[in-house]
Amino acid sequence: MPIYDLAVIGAGWAGFNAALRAKKLGLKVCLIDSQKIGGTCLNYGCIPTKTLIACAKVFSSAKKSSNFGIESDNLRVNLATIQEKKDQVIRQLGVSMQSELGGIDFINSLAQIISTQEIKVDGRIINAKFILIATGSYPVALPELKFDRKKIISSDEALALLEIPQSLLIIGGGVIGCEFASLFSIFGAQVTIAEKMPLLLPSEDRDVARKIEVIFKKKGIKVVTDADISTFDLENYSKVLVCVGRLPRTAGLGLEDLGVELKNNRIAVDDYLKSSRDNIYAAGDCTAKVMLAHYAAYQGVMAVENMFLSNRQKADNLVVPACIFTEPQIASVGLNQENALAAGLKIKVHKFDFRASAMARIIDEVDGFVKIISNQENGRIIGASIVGPQATELISTMVAAISAHLTTDQIREMIFAHPTFSESFHEALKNQGGVDD
Repeated sequence: MPIYDLAVIGAGWAGFNAALRAKKLGLKVCLIDSQKIGGTCLNYGCIPTKTLIACAKVFSSAKKSSNFGIESDNLRVNLATIQEKKDQVIRQLGVSMQSELGGIDFINSLAQIISTQEIKVDGRIINAKFILIATGSYPVALPELKFDRKKIISSDEALALLEIPQSLLIIGGGVIGCEFASLFSIFGAQVTIAEKMPLLLPSEDRDVARKIEVIFKKKGIKVVTDADISTFDLENYSKVLVCVGRLPRTAGLGLEDLGVELKNNRIAVDDYLKSSRDNIYAAGDCTAKVMLAHYAAYQGVMAVENMFLSNRQKADNLVVPACIFTEPQIASVGLNQENALAAGLKIKVHKFDFRASAMARIIDEVDGFVKIISNQENGRIIGASIVGPQATELISTMVAAISAHLTTDQIREMIFAHPTFSESFHEALKNQGGVDD
């Protein structure tokens, strides 16, 4: 008889939440990881990045405190102290996650799957009825720009810098690149961001991409689109940060020997997150479906439920918010204008500029807008994009609206508090006609 009902390989957000769900179901479960609990999200991604960005936000606000009648002189950034705060946040959250694992065996070891019910860990073999692979992803290097971890760095090294680079070239204008561009620009670095596509943030709404480029340039960030990296002289920069994507971490697990199907290094799974082998499932970045921590957690829980509960459900909820912690913030959910038109939908576009927002004026952050996409045929909200203050919090309202199939009329009938940013949704929909596309 197998010792464990479930063995989870990878203690990031997918694996951790999967293990907790299995524990709640009364299953005997082990969680395996050669690194610290929390995976990329806690240790090298979401949490450290957003901690540094929060510190940058305080500094940015302090620099314009005179606009609020508060005088502050001799402001400076102490990056070493900021790094200490970041490390403290990681430690505190790590301790909290560890405390939640009571009743779950945590095995701090590399793992090699030697059969559909056997895993080699720490010089021994453990048995499990099911295996969930949740090994995450890692930063991609460019063939012509391999990481030396000193001058040419990945996001991992960028998060550990103890000095602000005088000049920083960021290669890749996606989410990670834009966040670091905003962060280090606030801290005083001369930032250049290079993106090979015509716009920054190629997957976002074009209005959003154009807006953030204008804002970046206004803040002194040099933006180069349609960029050819070979034309850049790297000697002109203190650091070169390569942010061109992430790849699923699947090497060394023994998947090829087991006949687990891989597609472009990702683990191929069906709608229920099962791999090509019946007892092996996968969740999170290693499936490369949606590389976001909150989606990884969703997949992890769904995978466990599909293994052990009778009412199997497809992991097909694609109402997934995307959040970008630049200054100002960016957030989106559902279809953007380009996606909707490409799908052949007849839509209405509803916009509200934060320059007309009372709260935006109060806090002196007026750059940005709310943009809502609705289906012209039934009035349902099918997408939204936000650039501006608290966008990453505001987007949850649109997640709920799309999930509940709410119409623009239903949102119009709601009463939003004033003065708040959330009333911007109501303001965007005041014009019942919208803009036809």
